[in-house]
Amino acid sequence: MNISQQRPPSDRPRARGTGRSLARRAELIAIGRRLFADTSYDALSMDDIARQARVAKGLIYYYFESKRGYYLAIIQESVDELVTTAASGPERPQVERVHRTIDGYLRYAEQNQAAYRTIVSGGVGFDAEVHAVRDGVREAIVATIAQGAYGRADISPLARMGLLAWVCSVEGAALDWIGRPGLSRETMCELLVKTLGGALRAIEELDPAHPAPPPARRDG
Repeated sequence: MNISQQRPPSDRPRARGTGRSLARRAELIAIGRRLFADTSYDALSMDDIARQARVAKGLIYYYFESKRGYYLAIIQESVDELVTTAASGPERPQVERVHRTIDGYLRYAEQNQAAYRTIVSGGVGFDAEVHAVRDGVREAIVATIAQGAYGRADISPLARMGLLAWVCSVEGAALDWIGRPGLSRETMCELLVKTLGGALRAIEELDPAHPAPPPARRDG
């Protein structure tokens, strides 16, 4: 799933935008990502953002219409990057691809804690658009893991649910991990790979048409 397709119309570059204006918009998103890296949505006002970004507040309104639009654009850009990184390297061996996906996911959570918490917990209140982004992330990670484990993304409902359950457990574990960083990212990655092996074996037991790859079977 290409979750960039889910970007709401208000968060897309304006139709009258030139190459220069699109570059300016991208620069504002990059600034916003730094500002929100470890600061919550409510903690920054538009005045704070404009002052720290050293731009006129009206410029942010021009490109994003509101603080919420700006924040959603930042989240979507970060999520696009996360999913692209996780899905990269399709020519790599299965085990390496799975490790790369999980490590990239954890790296993002570690380096973008406020944005990650927003995505996983639902964001600005009960914001439907942030929920859609979160659901898109889940489906994209499920598809990436399925491609690495089974060589295809079109899997059965049972297999999808098994992988989705694992992804949801990863979200909770990652939230706790960034809040109480007692494990290295490498150790956390290995732990999640092991639990994925258990999920893949459970899927195979209930749906033999989706056999666990050999590395997962060897863990049994």
